[in-house]
Amino acid sequence: MQRNRPWRPHHHIPSWFPRGVALLREPSLNKGTAFTQEERDALGLRGLLPPHVSTQEEQVSRVLENFRRLDSPLERYILLEALMDRNEALFYRVVMSHPDEMLPIIYTPTVGLACQQFGHIYRKPRGIFVSRDDRGRVAEVLRNWPQREVAMIVVTDGERILGLGDLGANGMGIPIGKLALYTACAGVDPSRCLPVMLDVGTNNEVLRHDPLYLGTRLPRLEGDEYDALVEEFIDATQRVFPGVVVQFEDFANHNAFRLLERYRERICTFNDDIQGTAAVTVAGIYSALRVTGKPMREQTFLCLGAGEAATGISDLLTHAMVDDGLSERDARRRCWLVDSRGLVVASRGDLAAHKRPYAHEHLPAADFLSAVEALKPTAIIGVAATPSTFTQPVIEAMGRHNKRPIVFALSNPTSKSECTAEQAYQWSGGRALFASGSPFDPVTLYGHRHVPRQGNNCYIFPGVGMGAIACHALHVTDSMFMAAARALAAAVTEDDLAQGSLYPPLADVREVSAKIAADVAEVAWKEGLATIEHPLHVHAFVKSQMYDPHYPAYV
Repeated sequence: MQRNRPWRPHHHIPSWFPRGVALLREPSLNKGTAFTQEERDALGLRGLLPPHVSTQEEQVSRVLENFRRLDSPLERYILLEALMDRNEALFYRVVMSHPDEMLPIIYTPTVGLACQQFGHIYRKPRGIFVSRDDRGRVAEVLRNWPQREVAMIVVTDGERILGLGDLGANGMGIPIGKLALYTACAGVDPSRCLPVMLDVGTNNEVLRHDPLYLGTRLPRLEGDEYDALVEEFIDATQRVFPGVVVQFEDFANHNAFRLLERYRERICTFNDDIQGTAAVTVAGIYSALRVTGKPMREQTFLCLGAGEAATGISDLLTHAMVDDGLSERDARRRCWLVDSRGLVVASRGDLAAHKRPYAHEHLPAADFLSAVEALKPTAIIGVAATPSTFTQPVIEAMGRHNKRPIVFALSNPTSKSECTAEQAYQWSGGRALFASGSPFDPVTLYGHRHVPRQGNNCYIFPGVGMGAIACHALHVTDSMFMAAARALAAAVTEDDLAQGSLYPPLADVREVSAKIAADVAEVAWKEGLATIEHPLHVHAFVKSQMYDPHYPAYV
């Protein structure tokens, strides 16, 4: 149904408003046992609910009791999905009140397993599936979505889901999870969020033969046919939802870079795997450098991986070093990549276009350890989804070359992490400045308690998206991501750093996102990309637009 804003108390209940069982089945309006006695009488709910009128806090306690009774992360994921299906406001109140518990379930690392099992745990449709059979009528498909004020679309084609590869239509769990974070972390109204799955087929033979797989059981579209479907989709988004922000998510390297370049100057869009990962990494580096006391321009960075994340990170690190006084050429030469064939160097003639800016003159190095020994980097950044590759010899080498080695094991989910927090601390003698893509428990070593925090994109993309929405931006630029990185780093306190935390606690993510959104919007106004008048107080303006999951009064 088309969502409408609740009326003020004592106003006449409009004719469109659902009543009785229909109201209890509408998650955007349902309050469950929190409907007051007056509302129960006015809305035909008398007898359909237990007599006690619950507060939202009581409902949260009931959800937590059942959530914590479950041992399996996947069962907890299913419980929260079911809650979202019946009571949207309560779902977001639970997530926002307990982010450390809930975010690892609704997103990384559990969302990876949920995607693998998508067809087996499927309960209720959510979002829009655009299939290869919809060519020629994609706008018509999008118009089937009941909301018209959509401001944010997250779209995937399912080809590179986290570090798990091609999951086809099962990848829909990623846009659903991302948009839940947009609301929980930055207050984007859930009624303005639309998850989209471009089902172009899958090359995953196991999925194609799974009797419960819900996607198209054909090999992936490629070449001109694939591009034509994406083009039609992008055109349709702008016609059906004018000005909507489109976030590309979990596209494979061979499509991600070129789609971003094709559309970033045409519509308001970004790729979180390239740009969001870069910003959260740069923020963590800024925090680490407050501990080492060394300037950005003196760092040497070595990425394990040479795809979307690694090149995006290197691009933004280059930007940061240029801001710190280096030329672009000298800054790029301080960023190095290692791919499946070893160190990316200029003498290799088979390099993809996105790797070439970081293919420097140097002798080849066959593996990551050899590259560490040769380059003596101040920071290593793992984004290749190849587990256990930050070995003890690698960490020990980093410790020999650096008083405080910076070790970022950012691959998701946890099963793909380059090393654990405990390994990084133990093998470095407790000196590593560590961040990870998935959560790790605190580690006590030599009497000191280290509290690692996730270098998770949820610190960045919700605020960037909210900033673009708030000022009606025409485009999202690299300068906006640089502003987001600086805002995130500024939120890290001295107490955080003292315990080894390079990011603020997740409990602060909503306030951090509001600051990021305000700073991103300021960049949009500065660059002439905002299409509304500059408000007197940008931060207050952003916060006034943030969704609050408290229940409204209906009568």
